[in-house]
Amino acid sequence: MTEPLLVDRSGAVVTLTLNRPESLNSLNVELKEALRDTLASLADDPDCRALVLAGAGRAFCVGQDLREHAAMLESGSATPLATVAEHYNPLVRRLAGLPIPVVAAVRGAAAGAGASLALLADFRIGGPRTTFLMAFAKVGLAGDTGISWALPRLVGHAKATELLMLAEPVDAVEANRLGLLTRLVDDDDLVLPAAQELAGRLAAGPTVAYGAIKRQLTATSLMEALDIEAEVQALCGATEDHRAATAAFLAKQEPTFQGR
Repeated sequence: MTEPLLVDRSGAVVTLTLNRPESLNSLNVELKEALRDTLASLADDPDCRALVLAGAGRAFCVGQDLREHAAMLESGSATPLATVAEHYNPLVRRLAGLPIPVVAAVRGAAAGAGASLALLADFRIGGPRTTFLMAFAKVGLAGDTGISWALPRLVGHAKATELLMLAEPVDAVEANRLGLLTRLVDDDDLVLPAAQELAGRLAAGPTVAYGAIKRQLTATSLMEALDIEAEVQALCGATEDHRAATAAFLAKQEPTFQGR
């Protein structure tokens, strides 16, 4: 039986590939649980210093498996959207909480919860056929999987309102202009290699500092930001990487980071 989530390691980079290409990597319970649990294991893995999130086939991820959801509706369940609390929210907490850089290789469509997952990454690489669709309102739903937090931070409140309410597709060029993409490559076949190359560069960097920067950017006020800055600078200042990089700078040499 084909695994719904593929895990590949190359040095300090782990690539997770959503592996349901026949359904454009739609998220059924099996895939959501596999992704949730794998992210939990990577959070405590010192050998993983950067993560790539990708989709098999011609799409990144089109969101919730609507066939599975329709069956839930037809069953008469009193809580047909229980998957938000049971699966999506824990998954998002683990993805957003990873103390390492996350790069999304957004080849093809990223829709609904698939778009949410891509936008939670720290970096997003796309190609000519990359599209984003905040599809929730098309099926009478509000956003989930962190989209109400991530999207306004990337494009602003007004544009986020437009994208969520009108639910119109955003092509690759517009996505790049809006900042939904970090980088747009010329060929769809280059999306994953470019994402892995960037992840490799990040995996060779100051891992503790990257995790601290991610935490800083979650601050919701200046006062909170100052408190976090003081805390994480103390943490980073005690690392081997900081001491070695400072010495390398003074010696006019390139630093080598060990991630600790």
